[in-house]
Amino acid sequence: MNETIRTLAPKEVWNKFADLNAVPRPSKKEERVIQFMMDFGNNLHLKTIKDKVGNVIITKPATKGFENRKAIVMQSHLDMVHQKNNDTNFDFDTQGIEMFVDGDWVRAKGTTLGADNGLGVATIMAILESKTIRHPKIEALFTIDEETGMTGAMGLEGGVLTGDILLNLDTEEDDEIGVGCAGGIDITATKKYSEVPAPEDAITYNLTVKGLQGGHSGMDIIKGLGNANKMMNRLLYATRNVMHIAEVKGGSLRNAIPRESIAKVAVVKGQEHAFISELKNIKDEIINEYLSLEPDLEIVIEKDIRAVAKVMGQVEQQDFLRAMSAALNGVYRMSPSIQDLVETSNNIAKVTLVDGKVMVEHLTRSSVESSKEDLANNLQSVFEMAGFEVSFSGEYPGWEPNMNSAILKVLHKLYVDINGEEPNVAACHAGLECGILGQNYPAMDMISFGPTIKGAHSPDERASISSLQKYWKFVLKILENIPKK
Repeated sequence: MNETIRTLAPKEVWNKFADLNAVPRPSKKEERVIQFMMDFGNNLHLKTIKDKVGNVIITKPATKGFENRKAIVMQSHLDMVHQKNNDTNFDFDTQGIEMFVDGDWVRAKGTTLGADNGLGVATIMAILESKTIRHPKIEALFTIDEETGMTGAMGLEGGVLTGDILLNLDTEEDDEIGVGCAGGIDITATKKYSEVPAPEDAITYNLTVKGLQGGHSGMDIIKGLGNANKMMNRLLYATRNVMHIAEVKGGSLRNAIPRESIAKVAVVKGQEHAFISELKNIKDEIINEYLSLEPDLEIVIEKDIRAVAKVMGQVEQQDFLRAMSAALNGVYRMSPSIQDLVETSNNIAKVTLVDGKVMVEHLTRSSVESSKEDLANNLQSVFEMAGFEVSFSGEYPGWEPNMNSAILKVLHKLYVDINGEEPNVAACHAGLECGILGQNYPAMDMISFGPTIKGAHSPDERASISSLQKYWKFVLKILENIPKK
């Protein structure tokens, strides 16, 4: 299946992508891909180092005639989001990604593709391996753990890199030149609750929300897609007076809009009719609301012959459901200065309620620090009023746009010359590593670009074949036009 990918143009990039996708590389489990990249650099007889947190840096001297150009850092992250469809049997810890061609798209079989940011990694690998591509001195920076904390970028020390210009290859529209991004903060609300015996002769029901698109919790948040955790809470809230919650499990990763949620509830015998009636009403309302956005949405109600022994206390159940109802999910504020840019948002990413403990995990993003703090305080207040403990972690800064950037002017001119049209120079609502890297390298001129990738962070992730060809041509021209020292 992956052999077909190797025949696509540009072969040098697709072959490296196929090599990379054969290596399991979920976030926080990058040991194998780190070793893969160390072996790659050493086999090319290039200076290859691993820093104390696991980032890999491979240095390639300038080609003949380019020694007087500014040195560049080409940067992409090694890890990938691991998401799969509920009916897909796949182990991200042991298996390589199974890819196939679908028209102009490369997709994966029931899982995320890893084009985010694997195509950036493969691009850099192809350049490092080439004996014909002309370029200035390159420091190839392969960071770890971008998707679940950006700890690689945070752990990169100042003074390790000497490049003047950073080319970040993690933008997902081929007509976009990225000049800024949002910062983020992880918010976690936890609470221990009292478990009480389930009502005698209670009937157990399993509720499932599935079939949602999911997607990138930054780039896709503006689309208003369904959030399985919020949908499940609406089902539970509507039936709160006739059921008792035993378990809730929804979502998986902070940076992915949750696609599925499952709940187990106990219904007192004799109240089944009221439960089913209320449930069907709210089910129909949700499906109708999302008909155009989420055509594959399914809400399944199944009776379970296995009785539950313990359920959440009724008062704590009410507090939990009210907090989940009040907590904002989606866009909080649009940018007043950049058209169509989300300034601040929140993703209620993961909900786990089982065995006397409930945890609600969020990722809040913003390009404005004060707005990020405002929304974080808002969410903290909502959950603390319901008796939760709230903690903040994993905070990282945004990347402030510099419209006077010298490398921006180079890329803008080249894009127009090559494509005969203006690029979209923009900031994005995703979290790129440029803001973090800029803390230790404030003088480095930074820019971001990449090929078109759709559906990142979901099993619908796909990479455009024609776009990669367009992007590769752009990359080669950029390398030839890096300014002199």
